[in-house]
Amino acid sequence: MFSPIVFIVSINMCMPRLSLYKPEKGKDYEFIDNRIYEMFTVGGTDVFIHKYLGPKNPDEADATADQPKYDAVAETNIQDMLFMENRDRKYDPDIYSLRGIYNVQDIDFNMSQFGLFLTNDTLFMTIHISSSVKTLGRKIMAGDVIELPHLKDEYALNDYSVALKRFFVVEDVNRAAEGFSPTWYPHLYRVKLKQIMDSQEYKEILDLPAEEGNPGGNTLRDLLSTYEQEMQINNAVVAQAEADAAKSGYDTSHFFSLATDDNGEVDLVTVDTNDLDASTANELADRVMQTPQREGYQGYLLGDGIPGNGEAFGHGITFPSSSVEGDFFLRTDFMPNRLFRNDGSRWVKQEDSVRMTLTNTNTKSTQKGTFVNNTSTDTIGGESVTERQSLSKALRPKADN
Repeated sequence: MFSPIVFIVSINMCMPRLSLYKPEKGKDYEFIDNRIYEMFTVGGTDVFIHKYLGPKNPDEADATADQPKYDAVAETNIQDMLFMENRDRKYDPDIYSLRGIYNVQDIDFNMSQFGLFLTNDTLFMTIHISSSVKTLGRKIMAGDVIELPHLKDEYALNDYSVALKRFFVVEDVNRAAEGFSPTWYPHLYRVKLKQIMDSQEYKEILDLPAEEGNPGGNTLRDLLSTYEQEMQINNAVVAQAEADAAKSGYDTSHFFSLATDDNGEVDLVTVDTNDLDASTANELADRVMQTPQREGYQGYLLGDGIPGNGEAFGHGITFPSSSVEGDFFLRTDFMPNRLFRNDGSRWVKQEDSVRMTLTNTNTKSTQKGTFVNNTSTDTIGGESVTERQSLSKALRPKADN
């Protein structure tokens, strides 16, 4: 009799490991991404993109170490290495259309201060990553300018019959926290937008015609720029300031300075009509006292180049050949102009004409007005050369011909 043979087989019943994250983007990623894109198509608004191409390349003669000339225009080029700026920006003439979603907020002008300011001019917009990259050919980046067509103002109070457009520049781009799916892959960009102004960076955009069918008419700058209004406000404030304070410092011309002798008494002067020399400016028939040796008041920014008590004075670039004690002379070859008084044996400095208009104009007798703001040109070797030159251009090596 045979006993039955029993086989015992051990089988490991293990469930496969569950993981929403996968190293590769599979069908589940595409499914979620398509559903998100559909949400933007249904509920988003049109966004027109002026694609930033990079800073303009300078001419070979104008290129320097800090402002180099690149082989090609690219978004990653830096125009000014010293200030880390891209001032002369080049934009694609074609306009790209995307969809975006953002929270609408009030954007108002604040006119309670000097000038025109925007209180809420920053927007945070969400856009779809894959569709934006497919449309632009790259990811959206700082420098791109966004136009929101739904914010056109057809009823603006201006003299133009076209709607005012609203432009924003991209300042920062990050992945939105709400754009991460359960698979841990991002699908959305969160873009920080700032309203543009009439500045050098956006010249190519603001020079575009306001109406597509009228290229020779008004430009976007004519419609959107607040430059004229700001200049009118600034000029009005400057005019009022010049009326209230015509010159810097303090005016002491209405004060009288009494001249005294060595004993502290009034320095009297008698004029003999038989010996009166009409060519001497300070000897007057009605004079009873000597001209003051100095102003009776001292302080900060008091010199105006005019003698005290309204005394007569001469002016020029050299002292007169004949003079007497008490004469005043203003040397105009000094900067600032310097007033001297003759003490009988020499010309003694009285004061410098430091009081001047506070407005920054080229007529100010300062280094800023005549040197820093120098716009004159000179002819050297038959070539017109600007007198004000930066050292990088003035000391540039040139080949000997």
